[in-house]
Amino acid sequence: MQSSARKKTMNPSAYVALVEALTAIFWNKKPFEMYVRAMLKDHSELLAQLDFTATKREVSGQLANLLRANETRYLDLTVALMLDIAEMETFPNLASQPDSEIMAAKAISAVAELRRWTAKQREVIAEHEAHAASITESAKKAQDGRAFAHAHEDLKQRFMMMHGATDVHQRGRDFEGFINELFALYDLEPRASYSLDHEQIDGAFSFDTDHYVLEAKWWKERIGRPLLDVFKTNIERKGKNTLGLYISLSGFTSDALAVYSYSTPFITMDGLDFMAVLDQRIRLNELVHRKKRHASETGHCFMPVAEILSESD
Repeated sequence: MQSSARKKTMNPSAYVALVEALTAIFWNKKPFEMYVRAMLKDHSELLAQLDFTATKREVSGQLANLLRANETRYLDLTVALMLDIAEMETFPNLASQPDSEIMAAKAISAVAELRRWTAKQREVIAEHEAHAASITESAKKAQDGRAFAHAHEDLKQRFMMMHGATDVHQRGRDFEGFINELFALYDLEPRASYSLDHEQIDGAFSFDTDHYVLEAKWWKERIGRPLLDVFKTNIERKGKNTLGLYISLSGFTSDALAVYSYSTPFITMDGLDFMAVLDQRIRLNELVHRKKRHASETGHCFMPVAEILSESD
């Protein structure tokens, strides 16, 4: 006769659905952390093991891993958490964001998937039916950190596919959306492209206490000084805590970098920087932090990722 613990084994895919839904229902990290702490208020031993300085997806993965590792002990908590999220119909934190409709659609989809799994699991638990553990790829995704790594790898594969695009204009538009998703993965609160009077902004994001405007180009040619001059002017029209990030996969001309080697309101990334992030040799937030610190200390808008990685060795 099977033990009750074996009978109540949750399907690993339910944990994956929990990670996706918990990541999607909040945009900002503070309300996300408040919700998790409230749901785990009677389990300080779990809270002590969560690293809330990590991204929402990573914290969600950590939690799912802890719950699954000691499923017999935490089954009631797991079910309560899954059911609470599965019953959500509105997402106040998303509603206050500029791209609320897109964010809400993703949250609704993730919650619907979790609801589908909770329906199956409630039936299993209620009837005490045997539910053999499935060792699948989805189980790996639910382990600590693997949900984040899986999403990262998916983005990298999409990026590699974009290299084969024949329509360069469509590739440019797709690239903007791709960057938005990459920055969202790192909880940098990106905003999609938007228009102001006489000005088109590719995007924006927040990091530390600063607000950044973003320009991204996937051109065959390197970006020269005239475009950086325009970018500098656009930044200076914004608030005093506004900085800029200019991404050019083909890099920048030497004269452009020379002009912005002693004073700059922006930092830059090239294709090598971008691939280092996608290869997970450096985290995006760490790269932005190091480049910003370099700009503050030297006035130079560019610091090669190879130099950053060599300092870390």
